[in-house]
Amino acid sequence: MISVAIKMLVGDRAKYLGIVMGLTFASFLITQQMSIFTGLMTRTYGFITDAGLADIWVMDPKVQFIDDVKPLQDTQLYRVRGVDGVEWAVPLYKGMLKVRLENGNYQSTNVVGLDDATLIGGPPKMLEGNLEDLRRADAVIVDAVGARGKLAKFGPGGVRIPLKVGDTLELNDHRAIVVGLCQVSRTFQSQPVIYTTYTRAVTFAPRERKLLSFVLVKAREGEDQKVLCERIKKVTGLAAYSREDFKMMTVNYFLKYTGIPINFGMAVIMGFVIGTAIAGMIFYNFTLDNLRHFGTLKAMGATNRQLLGMIILQAIVVGGVGYGLGVGAATGFGFITKGSELAFRMPWQILAITACAITVICIFAALISIRKVMKLEPAIVFKS
Repeated sequence: MISVAIKMLVGDRAKYLGIVMGLTFASFLITQQMSIFTGLMTRTYGFITDAGLADIWVMDPKVQFIDDVKPLQDTQLYRVRGVDGVEWAVPLYKGMLKVRLENGNYQSTNVVGLDDATLIGGPPKMLEGNLEDLRRADAVIVDAVGARGKLAKFGPGGVRIPLKVGDTLELNDHRAIVVGLCQVSRTFQSQPVIYTTYTRAVTFAPRERKLLSFVLVKAREGEDQKVLCERIKKVTGLAAYSREDFKMMTVNYFLKYTGIPINFGMAVIMGFVIGTAIAGMIFYNFTLDNLRHFGTLKAMGATNRQLLGMIILQAIVVGGVGYGLGVGAATGFGFITKGSELAFRMPWQILAITACAITVICIFAALISIRKVMKLEPAIVFKS
């Protein structure tokens, strides 16, 4: 019966390919859109990921996500250091400053000021130069993507010349010398990232009474991070979150206050609905065209259970082929766009969700066909 079901399925090439293409489209669209959505959400907390040494982030209680900086007084750093259970605490400046380019235009950049003594919170990977070079006069480190793109110089004929070590920048009317290039996680805003020391960063920044963005804290060995966060809140009156909690708070903000989930959710739903409609309709027509064959099998003694197994097998085959082709195409799409501005991240959970969606589509397609076959009378074989 298995071989008969397979031969019956692939015998009508047009309908077989139609069902497979419908499932492939649904699988591709669901996987691709969810991967782009996941990539975007990952970018929202890319900066938190890069500053990996700190266990806890301390900030103003009204901060809602990583880019919602509400500066603190510098004295808050010493209050945090005095909390029991804190191994060390260092300052971090994060702000949006403008760089004046050679052609006179201005480019907004994310300027990060690291603790002068330890340089904790620096870029995860250096491509040229060393992190310690930031201790030189007027030194800054620029991310490689920004150096090749928005901060690049222009040569004759408008040719882009990537920023390199030794070049100078003008940051808020201050001179800065590039001493290194780094690789950082892409952020949601995708602006160039410039690292320097905390003291130099607050010099670059417009003068304000408060300039401390965050306090990075390392918990003492054996200290429960959640308990320490509550202790910091109680002692200082500031908000304190573990690294993972701060990431989730950032993601939740974008999910709640932006239209990103709705936009991508509609695309996923559209892929599911279209895949269901195409696969269901073609599979049902396929069953109608083969009713005489099912009737013949029933007249020869095949039971409803055996016919049911044949239809389920056919649904599994087209579902597996369509799922594999769709996921493969989405993976190829992600590989082709790797390194571009497009955010794309495909964890295993997306593959599982897509598999469940394709399974539901196949079950629906099989159910509308099974009902027709179950009511089939063997006498249909003898009708003209």
